Amino acid sequence: MKKEIRYAFGEILIVIIGISIAFSMNKCAENSKNETQKQQYISNLKEDIQTDKLQLESNLVKINEKIELCGSLIPILGSDDPQKAAKLRGVFAVANLTNFTPEDYTHQTLVNSGDLKLMNDFKLKSDILKHYSVYKEIQKAYERQEIINKDYLGNYFIYQTNYDLMREGKSPFKDEKLLKNIMQSIRGSFMIKRDATQRGITSCENVLKILE
Repeated sequence: MKKEIRYAFGEILIVIIGISIAFSMNKCAENSKNETQKQQYISNLKEDIQTDKLQLESNLVKINEKIELCGSLIPILGSDDPQKAAKLRGVFAVANLTNFTPEDYTHQTLVNSGDLKLMNDFKLKSDILKHYSVYKEIQKAYERQEIINKDYLGNYFIYQTNYDLMREGKSPFKDEKLLKNIMQSIRGSFMIKRDATQRGITSCENVLKILE
């Protein structure tokens, strides 16, 4: 009887050990899979953010050029500058805007799939989320610029510009005082856009260091 009990106990113990080993192996395999997936996400995030950084750096150069252009045009408006007609053609260049379209597919996948939990380092997770919140601020600044250009400069081109005068070598702008006010507003919005872009570049640099 005692032999049977010991045998039964031994069998149970073997089963328990077997289950524990299998569970442990499955857990190790799952952890390994999660770590591999996490590293793939990090690699993709680095590529996306590097692409965003390059786009923002390119935008910053163009934005600074527009700020400088606006600064050169504002004093000419309403003046007697003999080269006014030629110089004021730069007003049309101000209407060409730069856009920012972030590569955020990896981030969206992380959030929507629930895989953000793979970033088990709280600071890493927090830094990633903060970085993409900076993008929202950038896009607001860019949208502000678009609205000003569309609602003010665009309407001015339609209602206050005589393109026939341009063909005669004259300034085509009817109300230069109004245009001067619009250009000052546009220059201010470009400065806001520049600052937001610079914050984006700095955020990209910081998060790339963390992801390394």
